[in-house]
Amino acid sequence: MRVLLLLVLAFTMAACNQEQDITGSTAVCPMRSYTSYNPRDMNQCVAACKACDHGNTVTCTTSCSLKGAH
Repeated sequence: MRVLLLLVLAFTMAACNQEQDITGSTAVCPMRSYTSYNPRDMNQCVAACKACDHGNTVTCTTSCSLKGAH
């Protein structure tokens, strides 16, 4: 009975992990658009976010600001 309870608890905890796997494909996308992509450049960061992550100006500007772009 304890083993069953531990298994249920383990599966429940594993299901709570909402972290997505990072494959690196999002880092490749901006490199296709810019030969020397600089994620700290606000214009490049926003343009790459819109093209690669399908964001809009507001969400991409916020995301880039949080990542340290100026």
